[in-house]
Amino acid sequence: MLFSSILSTALSVLSITLPLVHAVPTSSEAQQGSLAVIGGAEELTFSYSTTEPAKNNWIGIYLASGGGPVEEKYVSNSLAWTYVPEAAGTVKVDVSSLEAGEYIAFLLAKDGYKWLSQPVYVSIKGRGPSVFGFIVEKATLHNARQGDVYSAMISGLVTSGFKPVFDKLSGDGWVNVNSDGGISGTPDRARDAVVTVRATIPTGQASFLKLTIPVKRSGSSIVQELKVMTFNLWWGGSYINDYHIKQVRFIVDTNVDVIGLQEAQGGHVKRLADALGWYFWQPKSGDLGIISRYPIVGDYGLVNASGGVRIALDGTASQVNFWNMHLGYDPYGPYDFCFDKMSVEKVLQREAQSGRTPQITDTLKAMSPQIKQSWSIPVILVGDTNAPSHLDWTEKLRSRNCGYANIPWPTSVKPAEVGLIDSFRIANPDPGTVPGVTWSPIYPYHNGASGKVEPQDRIDFIYHTVLDSKAVVVGEPKPKGAGHQDNEWTSDHAVVITTYKL
Repeated sequence: MLFSSILSTALSVLSITLPLVHAVPTSSEAQQGSLAVIGGAEELTFSYSTTEPAKNNWIGIYLASGGGPVEEKYVSNSLAWTYVPEAAGTVKVDVSSLEAGEYIAFLLAKDGYKWLSQPVYVSIKGRGPSVFGFIVEKATLHNARQGDVYSAMISGLVTSGFKPVFDKLSGDGWVNVNSDGGISGTPDRARDAVVTVRATIPTGQASFLKLTIPVKRSGSSIVQELKVMTFNLWWGGSYINDYHIKQVRFIVDTNVDVIGLQEAQGGHVKRLADALGWYFWQPKSGDLGIISRYPIVGDYGLVNASGGVRIALDGTASQVNFWNMHLGYDPYGPYDFCFDKMSVEKVLQREAQSGRTPQITDTLKAMSPQIKQSWSIPVILVGDTNAPSHLDWTEKLRSRNCGYANIPWPTSVKPAEVGLIDSFRIANPDPGTVPGVTWSPIYPYHNGASGKVEPQDRIDFIYHTVLDSKAVVVGEPKPKGAGHQDNEWTSDHAVVITTYKL
């Protein structure tokens, strides 16, 4: 769910050095103005001028590879930004959360995308954090099989900015550790391998990681249980300090296999996949992404607000079709009921206006051939629907749901109509006992001036046949505006984790 402005604020996690600046071609539509970088490190200092000053003019920073308003139209959200209300001046933009790479900065008009000057390129070179070490103390890698060649990569599990040398200190004889962090070998027995790895940098600092590699018996399936997560990152996690380390630690600790990511635009999908040594899928536009321990061998592309891939869990012998969605967020049905007391008919009309009803319809239509063949290749649909479930708005819970009950929310009814099963409600059938709220761990109260209590709902889902499912956050997140930047939890949603028996 999107609760804030479309302009995303970047908070610190990485350090950078002084950027280099390059020119870009002139736009015939650009106004008379200027934009230049005059210095900075974790905060860039820009000088700017414009003939059209306004209190909501702004500077936005985007990846140079795409996503910026190069045609003066919205493409994706900025990675860092600030307002520039004067006709001329200097301003700092916090870019400490951005990884090393090439970026482009735009001076834009009135919360929109009209150029007020020519943009400039910014080259950020990572300096890295001051403390070296593995992000986690222990990790479980993807499954191996007795007699089959195995490989994995762990170099991303050290704090960013360092390139250590890796070596093996102890553990099962078949496991080799390369100096670049590669793990390889051929298991000689069906027993979990345990290995201790050391990473060392030229200063002499060393860090240690205990690895477990589950080894399956020769001739058996490599993946017998599949652990799936849906995770709305909340603008990549950039509202939280040290979000990269916190996200990687959380994913490793949960030991999941496949994750559907939302609000992951701007390179966050690749960032997490590289850290984990996983495979990833991210389309050229939108905020969706998928990361997987196991190879992604098919791409079904984008379909309205969703996208899908095929994942090979065990070559051609065992595969799964995996879809991820992030449906429209405005208007939000629970607000219509709880704050404005709208009729059921009106709210359902507004569900269609929000885009959610056509989006889930288009998604299920695209998935239809796979759903019909799910007896041979399982189908999983995950994501943030930005709407509750009809299974939670029951007569028994009328008082909790602002006096309403039996609401046929289209985003949950339509998947059920085509045979998809809400995994969380199968594992936890009583919504009164286990509500499974995912919106929101950090918004206990309405963000507006009314002060009304924020409706709490389950709006993140995993659909299919289930062994276990739960909603998860880490720690006790402080509410937005009350020190949330230091939360251990990096999102404004809870995640849902489901374990499947294959």
